Amino acid sequence: MSTTREQQNIEWKESWREEYFKWICGFANAQGGRIFIGKNDDGQVVGLPGIRKLLDDLPNQVRDLMGILVEVNRHEEGGLEFLEIVVEPYPYPISYRGQYHFRSGSTKQELRGPALSAFLLQKQGKRWDGVPVPGVTAADLSAEAFDLFRQRAAKSGRVDEQVLHDGNEALLDNLNLIDGEYLKRAAVLLFHPTPERFITGAYVKIGFFATDDDLRYQDEVHGPLLVQVERTLDLLQTKYARAQVRYEGAGRVEEPPFPAAALREALLNALAHKDYSGGTPVQISVYQDRLQFWNEGHLPDSWTVENLLRKHPSKPFNPDVANTLFRAGYIESWGRGTIKMLNECRAAHLPAPRFYFEASGFVVAFAAYSVAYWQGQGVRADLAPVLLYAGQHGSITNTVVQQQLGVSKPTATRYLSELEKGGWLQKSGKTGVGTQYTLTES
Repeated sequence: MSTTREQQNIEWKESWREEYFKWICGFANAQGGRIFIGKNDDGQVVGLPGIRKLLDDLPNQVRDLMGILVEVNRHEEGGLEFLEIVVEPYPYPISYRGQYHFRSGSTKQELRGPALSAFLLQKQGKRWDGVPVPGVTAADLSAEAFDLFRQRAAKSGRVDEQVLHDGNEALLDNLNLIDGEYLKRAAVLLFHPTPERFITGAYVKIGFFATDDDLRYQDEVHGPLLVQVERTLDLLQTKYARAQVRYEGAGRVEEPPFPAAALREALLNALAHKDYSGGTPVQISVYQDRLQFWNEGHLPDSWTVENLLRKHPSKPFNPDVANTLFRAGYIESWGRGTIKMLNECRAAHLPAPRFYFEASGFVVAFAAYSVAYWQGQGVRADLAPVLLYAGQHGSITNTVVQQQLGVSKPTATRYLSELEKGGWLQKSGKTGVGTQYTLTES
């Protein structure tokens, strides 16, 4: 019996230690798993002294310490013995000496603070936004937010017309925002005029930076989440990411630096997937040639950023919030927001947005093509203007290189050849006049 590598549900240990009870606890709280005792880090069997005693003692010790049952099996390979501890996933929280551990990826974490609260809620079949809030009624909520939702939902067609004519409490019930006699946190976040009275950090900060340490001006957007969406998008389009003006003949054409639809998706993702238990607002940092969204959050278990670059199921961190945004038509389709951002940027001849983690939060970063951008990608300073033009205009020719850079035809040919060989440009059309070079997909 051999295992090629450790993974989400497998762990190898050369010998038994008391601390491995924490690993058993972590597997029970996650998706279950197996711990092999008597194997090294390469999965090779090294043997296990005292295996008979462990075979008898471990099941009873796990039962007494954690109140769960595990299966302990003895195996032999190449004349050497080792143990296999099989841990099933449990539907309720399992603790070890008052601590809660959780298996995530190939690591074990002790859950504390907001992470522990979210875990305990999930084991009860609840999410953060589904927790009831005492002392708040439908009468305390914002008439502006209700009016906005009804207007948007009427256009989206995702809410029965009769429901839109019902009272506010009936509307909340139809949106699954009521738990018994209480409103859920999602209802307070979406519709309360001052959700920060109940949820710390339930607002958006926007700042314009000349450099990372030079903040020129900033705004904060408060109020019901539904209203925050509208006000934030308006600020981004009118004050921060201002459109560039050009003329085609006598006609005036305004081109925003980043596609409005892509920014909209990024904002909605940040608000719908934010971990509001952290108490930090969504932060939008705007620069002359780039813009990024940061929200306190994380991906679903076992997901990586690569999952976001292709079609994927929708697993919103706050499902009640996401459902209301979907019914109002803010979220066009489930699980495709990141793909829409990629497509919008590609259509606008912009670099693909980057998705990554930073400072315990999730970042969506947009950038415009610039000489500095290409140099940051490792392109030589004399070649960067060629890629800048190709990115902004969709393609470039030898003649354009000569005109834009003021170089000779042999030099232009050499520049294009170097960039093609480096994988930055790809050639299309016949050799000679009319040959065009476009940026590669990568």
